[in-house]
Amino acid sequence: MAAAVAPGGVATGGGAASVAEEPPRQRRFSGVVSALPFLLPALVLLGALVLYPIIATVVRSLYDRSGDGFVGLENYGDALTSRSTLTALRNNLIWVVAAPSIVTALGLVFAVLSERVRWATAFKLVIFMPMAISFLAAGVIFRLVYEQSPDRGMANAVVTSVTDLFRPGGDYVGARARDQASLTARDGGFVTHDEVRPGTSALLPLVGLPPGELPDDAAPAARPERGQGIEGVVWLDFARGGGGEPGVVDEGERGLPGIEVQALRGSDVVATATTAEDGTFHLDVKEPVRLRLAAGAFREPFGGVRWLGPALVTPSIIGAYIWIWAGFAMVVIGAGLAAIPRDALEAARVDGASEWQVFRRVTVPLLAPVLLVVLVTLMINVLKVFDLVFIIPPGSVQDDANVLALEMWRVSFGGAQNQGLGSALGVILFVLVLPAMLFNIRRFRREES
Repeated sequence: MAAAVAPGGVATGGGAASVAEEPPRQRRFSGVVSALPFLLPALVLLGALVLYPIIATVVRSLYDRSGDGFVGLENYGDALTSRSTLTALRNNLIWVVAAPSIVTALGLVFAVLSERVRWATAFKLVIFMPMAISFLAAGVIFRLVYEQSPDRGMANAVVTSVTDLFRPGGDYVGARARDQASLTARDGGFVTHDEVRPGTSALLPLVGLPPGELPDDAAPAARPERGQGIEGVVWLDFARGGGGEPGVVDEGERGLPGIEVQALRGSDVVATATTAEDGTFHLDVKEPVRLRLAAGAFREPFGGVRWLGPALVTPSIIGAYIWIWAGFAMVVIGAGLAAIPRDALEAARVDGASEWQVFRRVTVPLLAPVLLVVLVTLMINVLKVFDLVFIIPPGSVQDDANVLALEMWRVSFGGAQNQGLGSALGVILFVLVLPAMLFNIRRFRREES
């Protein structure tokens, strides 16, 4: 039997004619057709949950508030010229620049530390635990943490405790001069209106202080005796039960200890004294001077930082976000760290590299792909942040903390009920997220190839 000859002139052997191979394009088509029944449920869900909402949002953004009138790109013009939208874009930029980089850096530090601390499992548990808390609960927690009152807000309790070590408040906050004509308030303290001559007694009465809140060592006020220099007394010119004569040390009135009394010649301090337990003091001066009660005794204690004020509200919310997501970054980076060949690290140490050099020149470059994954993932995440910005700021400063996702909700459902404008904001947010998503897709394909 004659051998069959292929078009190229190559014999294919005798017997029945060989079956020609399928072209590559036809093979791929056959594979897609075969896989289609298995992919169809996923494609249906993807179309219903992702593709259709995107198309519907784009279409809705071209219509007015009611959804009946076609307005074209008018909603996009309104969105991009609105002051609240511009504030939201600015805050989103702050979020994208600050939050992902800080979380990634902390995750790297925590991942390295978790390999070196003795109780690594407990350490990881503590850092990762905030991920188990919902954003709603975390927002409520940090709303309390950032309370202005140090008695209720943990952040200000810590700040005021440290501040009071270096700049404590005075014991006589709220004190007032009994006679404004002779003793006037100035620069936080009090200054006598007239000069006091040596050999005379200086009576400096104060009021406005609750007798029950005086220092424990405050003794009954004593009447100063005339002598060399200036003898004086600073006391609370008020006795329980009333009675007594204003400006005179009466029985039952108590001295104010611990107040610094300064003798002023012009603007210079020529002598100082501190009041005793009975409020008396002595200044060794030989010329007329004016007396000043230093401001330290009347200074209000530091009331804490206004974390949720217009200036700090966005950094404060970012702090809450970092607390939540640092555990995620630590776990992902820790997994990449465990995959690093130990031979490379040991070789660097053998060559004389310090631990910092090993970390900077070996560990970080080998972890670069993992760090990039974490960074891009967090960038996508922060562009869509909503919960924390909605819950943590008080209503009076929510405009200052506004972001695009919150603005979209406020415009669509928070009172304005303009879903055309809200859809336009949603499309703008999608366009901002899209480059990071495409970057991730390209990187995944590059790694697979």
